[in-house]
Amino acid sequence: MPLHIETPLIESRPMSAVAQRTVNLKLDALQPCGSFKLRGVGHACEVHHGRGARRFISSSGGNAGLAVAYAGRLLGTAVTVVVPETTTDRARELLRLEGAQVIVHGGSWQEANELAHTLIASGDAFIHPFDDSLLWTGHASMIDEVARTTGKPGAVVLSVGGGGLLCGVIEGLQRNGWGDVPVIAVETEGAASFRAATLAQAPVEIEAITSIATSLGAKRVCSQSVAYLDNHRIESVVVSDKDALDACERFLTDHRLLVEPACGAALSLGYSPTLLNGYDNVLMVVCGGATATLEQIRTWRQAQ
Repeated sequence: MPLHIETPLIESRPMSAVAQRTVNLKLDALQPCGSFKLRGVGHACEVHHGRGARRFISSSGGNAGLAVAYAGRLLGTAVTVVVPETTTDRARELLRLEGAQVIVHGGSWQEANELAHTLIASGDAFIHPFDDSLLWTGHASMIDEVARTTGKPGAVVLSVGGGGLLCGVIEGLQRNGWGDVPVIAVETEGAASFRAATLAQAPVEIEAITSIATSLGAKRVCSQSVAYLDNHRIESVVVSDKDALDACERFLTDHRLLVEPACGAALSLGYSPTLLNGYDNVLMVVCGGATATLEQIRTWRQAQ
């Protein structure tokens, strides 16, 4: 059995009413560790565990590390997660609750990642937060679940950070014969590394992450996400932090589920009467996020 669970797929009546089209929600915020990351991370951890790994090492701003820690606990494997200084106290607390060793280093994920690589010893497996084909294969399982339930969507809306979810969804669409289904990849201003890559037609590093949606905080997306531009229809959409935060609060009211601003970026399209024009029967990935609190979201909103 995989480490992730099969998550509900429901229609959002509030979003459908606003967007004037059917909007279905894939509720991966309900994964045991709070985000879709468990699909790919769990798959990668199981593969490396089967190969004899004695410790998992990860670099993460929060959600990927939580997925590694959760998987390690279930598999009986030690876990070390290196997080940047921007990682919230809540995220560090959740990592330790799962039994992980937490090391804080650097002002960005890139710096934390560099240190994590220096810790790898014989018998260790490095679990990348987004750039690994094992992750993409695991993430693709969410589309397999959709194929067994509601069938083919008219479009898929998702948030994009480093590109792992994007790659997994496209892999899932293509292996289910849905290669013609467009993907709308949403990110916030100040974390728009995928938009920069689409303009350059290559992965490029943005200068800094200035968005409050730190879970989208990869300065450069993975190469595969850009390669998919050649054979899959991907639309890049950039929204404001305020749009993402408003969507988080509205989604909490509508569906009683608290998600991070990184997830709110994608959800904001469901609360717009125009941004989904041209698409019917929209599938929205509610990717989740375990580290934000309602108090924090409201504090961010007041600062906008």
